[in-house]
Amino acid sequence: MEPLGFREDFRDYTNICFREFGDRVKNWITFNEPWSFSVGGYSSGILAPGRCSSRENSGCSIGDSGKEPYIVAHNQLLAHAAAVQVYRDKYQGKQKGKIGITLVSNWMIPYSNSKKDKDAAKRALEFMYGWFMDPLTKGDYPLSMKTLVGNRLPRFTKQQSKAINGSFDFIGLNYYTARYIQNTNYSNNGNKSYNADSLTNQTVERHGTAIGPKAGSPWLYIYPKGIEERLLYTKKTYNNPTIYITENGVDEINNENLPLQEALVDNTRIEFYRQHLFHIQRALK
Repeated sequence: MEPLGFREDFRDYTNICFREFGDRVKNWITFNEPWSFSVGGYSSGILAPGRCSSRENSGCSIGDSGKEPYIVAHNQLLAHAAAVQVYRDKYQGKQKGKIGITLVSNWMIPYSNSKKDKDAAKRALEFMYGWFMDPLTKGDYPLSMKTLVGNRLPRFTKQQSKAINGSFDFIGLNYYTARYIQNTNYSNNGNKSYNADSLTNQTVERHGTAIGPKAGSPWLYIYPKGIEERLLYTKKTYNNPTIYITENGVDEINNENLPLQEALVDNTRIEFYRQHLFHIQRALK
């Protein structure tokens, strides 16, 4: 279930960091985007170490998209909790710093007003965001994940659940984009994978219209209201934690033929930040 000594190695590594840099570093983040590492590295195989089921990506020669992402995420959560415990036990009182974890999630919008699509949007959010936020604030995975993933989803012991629950002073929030979510009942012909487990279909178009302007990256469609919705959802669902927005931004297609003076006219990015700051302000109010 667990790589040999991973939790202990991570705990020892963070102990050295706290000891050597804690007089200067006052905000610690244990992991950045554990979702991206778990899914990209062990479900779709597009990130290192490139593991997945070959049916998910023909470039994968080894892996299991239905089991490994959950094991990897589980061990990151346990390693995070171990690091937080070390910091709180040995350093926080003297160094007066704070420690947290950074999570990424799209905002999920029901494709239609049907109950099935509304439930699907909630499930999609739980499979991306609740996968980590539920253990951090409630000590266990979302019910939807436990139901749909079954025995492929690792279980926390009572002691582990207690250690993970509340193991943060703040949550780092990375937000870039949103998706329309449809309910689906496909079973993937018995081939289990993270991408199919939530029984949802994600799309960036509805009735031929994109969810927002397309940026440089193929996955990034600009949807500023999503940051407001996710902040409010986090406050309501997870007991109003302290939040730092640790990543947000937009890229563009690189046009090497554009003269410098034209390239410096950055209206898309200016408008992107203006709209996101507007929605953050609305959430604060």
